[in-house]
Amino acid sequence: MKILVVNAGSSSLKYQLFDMDTGDVLAKGLCERIGIDGAITHKRPGKENYKSEAPLKDHKAAIELVLSLLCDPDLGVISSADEIGAVGHRVAHGGEKLRQSSVIGEKELEYLESIVEINPLHGPPAISGIKACQSVMPNVKHVGVFDTSYYSTMEEKAYIYPIPYELYEKYKIRRYGFHGTSHRYVCQKVMDILGNKDAKVITCHLGNGSSITASVGGRAVDTSMGFTPQEGVPMGTRSGSLDPTVVTYIMKKEGLNPEEMEKLLNSKSGLLGVSGVSSDCRDVMIAEGEGSKRSALAMEILVHYIKKIIGSYVAEMNGLDALVFTAGIGENDGVVRELICKDLSYLGVEIDSEVNLGAKRGTQTEITKAGAKVRTFAIPTDEEYMIALDTYALSK
Repeated sequence: MKILVVNAGSSSLKYQLFDMDTGDVLAKGLCERIGIDGAITHKRPGKENYKSEAPLKDHKAAIELVLSLLCDPDLGVISSADEIGAVGHRVAHGGEKLRQSSVIGEKELEYLESIVEINPLHGPPAISGIKACQSVMPNVKHVGVFDTSYYSTMEEKAYIYPIPYELYEKYKIRRYGFHGTSHRYVCQKVMDILGNKDAKVITCHLGNGSSITASVGGRAVDTSMGFTPQEGVPMGTRSGSLDPTVVTYIMKKEGLNPEEMEKLLNSKSGLLGVSGVSSDCRDVMIAEGEGSKRSALAMEILVHYIKKIIGSYVAEMNGLDALVFTAGIGENDGVVRELICKDLSYLGVEIDSEVNLGAKRGTQTEITKAGAKVRTFAIPTDEEYMIALDTYALSK
């Protein structure tokens, strides 16, 4: 069976076509500037990339263009759209009801629309993408794979906030967690490597958005992101966790309304806010090397927060078998991995500096120091493949 995986953003649509019999990616690409002037990049392994500008009125126009390219005699990889057995959609938020990957019908769409209030950034484009694909491909199953579903195994003590319980009952204010599909993928990978189905694993998804998850036997027990992706470690432009009184204090002093305050915390904080240089970790580290004290401080804060969360999760799980780094920073930046793992020997984490710093970008590498109690890895994530697997399982 061939599975099309779609990840719709507000003005973009990423896609990958998988052959599930072989696990191969037949084609992938990106539609950009949807609703503006439109552009597409279409890639096939071993062949030259195809790039074109084309008017893309909406997500429906984008998926129609994708299908035409996939079936094109010269640029395509299938003879007909009928070869696509199902479509898998990445959906950031499944709320409390959609706790596992699910076939998306009218009821599921209605529910996703009902929780847009707690998922205003990612919800609307995901819904638009699903509706667009359903209208163009009405005769195949459409499956939603939710970033939040991996955290459905957490106990109440891990997801209920210590605020009046009635607010949880009324507004479903709780820890949901995000990046779940990525954490699930790399956790399963390392469990297979260890040959231990009960392994205690901490996975660090570090990129422009970052989260850390603790899992026991492939089941999440805690995670750093919460009600929104704002909570946890500092990120590219997000502050991460802070004293909630800081929010009201700044609002009073600066005369900010809630929307302006959200923008400050989500778009002007984190590495960008502290360094004053960039939201990109690479730029901040270059500036640090050139003598920027604020950039050095930004990196120190980032590493400090990550270490604290790793330590707390080891305590929560009463042990650790493996520590895993993934995503843009985690799987590619040996210097950041080195800084995080420094002084974690008490927890059993010790890495081989030469192997770590010499690891090739985007490759799976074990960086454990000989004799260390905890095994440490850099593993590239593959959320799209996980989405394809779940979609395939629900479409047989």
